[in-house]
Amino acid sequence: MLDFGNGNTISYSNISTVEDGIRHVYRSVGIYCVAATARNDLGAETVLLYLHVTCPLEHIHLSAPFVAVKSKEVNLTAVLWPSQVGTVTYIWWLGNNSEPVITLDGSVAFTFSREGINVVTVQVSAGNIILQDRKTIAVHEYFKSHLLTFSSNLDEHNPDVAEWRLDVSRVIRNSMVQATGMDREQLLVAVLPGLPTTAEFFLLPDKQVTEGKPEKTTQHLDELSEMVLGALNQNLVQFTLRPGVQITVYAAHLSAAPLVDTSENHSGSAMLMLLSVVVVGLAVFVIYKFKRKIPGLSIYAQMQNEKEPEIIQSPVGPAVDATVAVAMAAVAPTAVTAAVAILPLQPQQQKQKQKQPHPPRELVVTISSLEALDTVHKAHSIECIKPHPRVKFSTELPTYTDV
Repeated sequence: MLDFGNGNTISYSNISTVEDGIRHVYRSVGIYCVAATARNDLGAETVLLYLHVTCPLEHIHLSAPFVAVKSKEVNLTAVLWPSQVGTVTYIWWLGNNSEPVITLDGSVAFTFSREGINVVTVQVSAGNIILQDRKTIAVHEYFKSHLLTFSSNLDEHNPDVAEWRLDVSRVIRNSMVQATGMDREQLLVAVLPGLPTTAEFFLLPDKQVTEGKPEKTTQHLDELSEMVLGALNQNLVQFTLRPGVQITVYAAHLSAAPLVDTSENHSGSAMLMLLSVVVVGLAVFVIYKFKRKIPGLSIYAQMQNEKEPEIIQSPVGPAVDATVAVAMAAVAPTAVTAAVAILPLQPQQQKQKQKQPHPPRELVVTISSLEALDTVHKAHSIECIKPHPRVKFSTELPTYTDV
């Protein structure tokens, strides 16, 4: 039985019958322990073999920005294909330095201290294979960038190789200079890898005009950006890729990199905005917490409380007779018992109720009995109450009962 160390095993009844030997394909690199076990009537024996499987390195790509900011850290990454090739050593040549930096990691951070054109080179050693890639980085203190898109027919002719992207970048740069009339040294163009085809252009300030003047630098870059975007929006930037293939360059809606400014002026506006949000939130909290104690906020509630309560109408339908008995027992010498009846509405009134959402009802108060509890002359008199506009008193005489 053979165990290849990657989860695959195979068994033979007689391995000597295999003429060409045993073959196995490993799909990934690594170190594998292969175990061969033989058994017979006399016992068993196992033999171990360690295999170091590697994969030849075919291609590397150095991922780096086209323009970097002076005195700001930049991340550089070496991308390998295939990604797993065993033990790899990276040798970095950074910032035109004569001494390389050797690492076992495919990423490194570096800060460029001087403006200008810098060349970054990375060499990758995997086994007995050494490959390298190189990128040119323009280092500036101020710049402005914007994304570019193209007519769809450019994707049909894009092989997605570095040499093709470099050639097309030069053609786009020449077309933009001709359409705008700007200085060639103030414009950089780089076609980005992948599909659909996109590019990015970088605007650089004129050192003779903006040397040591950050305010003029920002204004100068804004003017250049408006001029270039105006030409792009008017479809003035075009180039011929090959005979019969005309490409139009457009400005993308979103900017890949805004104006880069190393000054700390932007932190003041951000702090002011944050402070304004905090003050507004605090004011809302105070009003919500102490709204009952602040004069003027409870006027509306007081006015609502001072209004006369409305008459609550009975939910009984108009076709049903309802009688409500109200017993009045007072401490006064005379007690009066009255009955209040809610009369049903007449057919004419029912029609009016259908038109009105809350029609008024007629109340008839009938005094059923009047009983004298005290014959002494000290009895208090009952004051006359003004009739309510919605209350109708009966004209029948009350009935007296002797005690």
